[in-house]
Amino acid sequence: MTQIALITGASRGLGAALAEALAPTHHVVAVARTTGALEELDDRIKAAGGQATLAPMDITNADAMAHLCRGVHDRWGHADLWLHAAIHAAPLSPAAHIDARDWEKSAAINATATANLIPMVQPLLLAAAAGQAVFFDDPRAGAANFASYGATKAAQIALARSWQAEANKTGPKVHILTPNPMPTATRARFFPGEDRAPLADPRAEATRLLALVY
Repeated sequence: MTQIALITGASRGLGAALAEALAPTHHVVAVARTTGALEELDDRIKAAGGQATLAPMDITNADAMAHLCRGVHDRWGHADLWLHAAIHAAPLSPAAHIDARDWEKSAAINATATANLIPMVQPLLLAAAAGQAVFFDDPRAGAANFASYGATKAAQIALARSWQAEANKTGPKVHILTPNPMPTATRARFFPGEDRAPLADPRAEATRLLALVY
């Protein structure tokens, strides 16, 4: 049976690194909004002998995501792994000066999309022999100037923790992992001008994190 890895937020950073790390053993279903970055990822996966299905779509589009999950079911009948790396990093701002549009976008991508995706993906994982979901924590809730990002990321992880507790006996297995700081575009928005040399390489982090899953 073909091993299927569904990766939301697969075009860059950790998501792309996870896709490349899994490609030798899984067919990767790569979801992201940026078509060009997905095509570059596909080229790298094919060059390494792997296969991917590209899904250039916005995870906040519930109809599109439901159609994708139905397509995965119809083609393969299951998904072995769901890695949720999609995130919106709103500009840093004091809590008293949150931009309404930044807040709405953060809530839509980081929290609401996660709440919609869990019930869509769960049947695919339960149909696998040992389906697993992986979320990535970033404990900045309550940090100065991280109000929009910190609050909505905390909401995402709270959803994951509830699912983890509920699925403890019935499955799927839900992991909540904390990556080491990496030189990603998200981090660059938070810490412009930071010395990136000491930061962890995303590919090394992907290998480390996947070792915690398998």
